Amino acid sequence: MSVAASPEGTDLFSNPIFLSAIFSLLTAQFLKAVVNIFRSKASNFRDVLVTFFWKTGGMPSSHSALAVSIATAIAFQEGIDTSVFILAAFFALVVIRDAMGVRRAAGIQARTLNQLGKDLNSRFTIPYRPVKEVHGHNPAEVIIGSLLGFFIALAFCTL
Repeated sequence: MSVAASPEGTDLFSNPIFLSAIFSLLTAQFLKAVVNIFRSKASNFRDVLVTFFWKTGGMPSSHSALAVSIATAIAFQEGIDTSVFILAAFFALVVIRDAMGVRRAAGIQARTLNQLGKDLNSRFTIPYRPVKEVHGHNPAEVIIGSLLGFFIALAFCTL
């Protein structure tokens, strides 16, 4: 099965949609690692790498940056009256809602369960294995991530 070249004759690594997506994701994760260093949450280089590659939550939201950059780049490249832009815009809304709401609520519930398990273990020596606490985003983290994604896409599509 052969893959046809894109209509513009560009490959993946010169496609503004791809470039804005990958650059916004990497930039947001890099900024998140830098913020963690300044907030003294990263005590060594390993902590910085874990933040860069795996950490969820924190400033800025890389999920929001990625989703908004894709939608913005598609708007510039394909137009806002296309099906693919509508899909990307609603996908971005779902990602942002999940980043702020669902994952944050799950993290709060996990933290509460872990505290309850710890209390039960200390009072009644009931064994408890903590659950993973997923960290969602607060509104400021999502707004900054979204703006980051928007401006990176704007740069890749207009410069």
